[in-house]
Amino acid sequence: MNIPIAALILAAGKGSRMQGFEGNKTLLPLIPAGSPFHGERFILLNILQSLPPGPKGLVIHHKKEEVIEATGGLGLTYYVQPVLNGTGGALLAAREFIQDPNHERLIITMGDVPFVKESTYLKLANALAHHQLAVLGFRPEDKRQYGVLEMEGDRVRKITEWKYWKEYPEERQRGLRICNSGIYAFQTGALVRYLPMLADRPHKVLKEREGTLTEIQEFFMTDLVEWMDQDGLSVGAVLAEDENEVMGIDDLASLQRAQQLSKCL
Repeated sequence: MNIPIAALILAAGKGSRMQGFEGNKTLLPLIPAGSPFHGERFILLNILQSLPPGPKGLVIHHKKEEVIEATGGLGLTYYVQPVLNGTGGALLAAREFIQDPNHERLIITMGDVPFVKESTYLKLANALAHHQLAVLGFRPEDKRQYGVLEMEGDRVRKITEWKYWKEYPEERQRGLRICNSGIYAFQTGALVRYLPMLADRPHKVLKEREGTLTEIQEFFMTDLVEWMDQDGLSVGAVLAEDENEVMGIDDLASLQRAQQLSKCL
């Protein structure tokens, strides 16, 4: 018997780099009509139709009423992230969904990454037969700007962001070949055990708020990789087909590129 795979989609962000668009970017069209911001087949719908069968939760914040209206008939459970405090904050907002004892396996994906195939999601979830956490990685032509998977053999030890690994010696940089897509699969029981630790270990970061740099607390989902590895749990990686499969849509140029790619799919 195939056990349904739960999925949590993170769709709370404001998408401030999408100049000229004030809505939630997960509702932007992959088939434009007259304007890149108007058309059919919105990004989030593409993601929902590509995920394996199973219960689905959606973390929302920015323009949440519009997201609920657009997706109201799709059988989703909604979780409001009260403040935009990182990917880990999104997980904490959806604790009720994560802690559901019927959700043995959980995919966590991003609401602005529309082209991941169902077969890739299944491969990621099936990796949980051997790992407590599986990370979807990819090999880009240019890995600058991306977080990388620091690995030993087939084990992921931690995820390191570009601003840190760019300071590594060149030889060490060359060994970092796989980048982080921001998409994960967890044995849900393992993730539940780490939610209190995640809640207790925020990072202080500077963010611009209404034109002023303000120190805020953020929670990073990537921390879970290192913590679980340090505790002896197994963290593995699955590779996406190519970098187009995991491309994120965060500005007008990437939206228009995605709209061109969607014509070929």
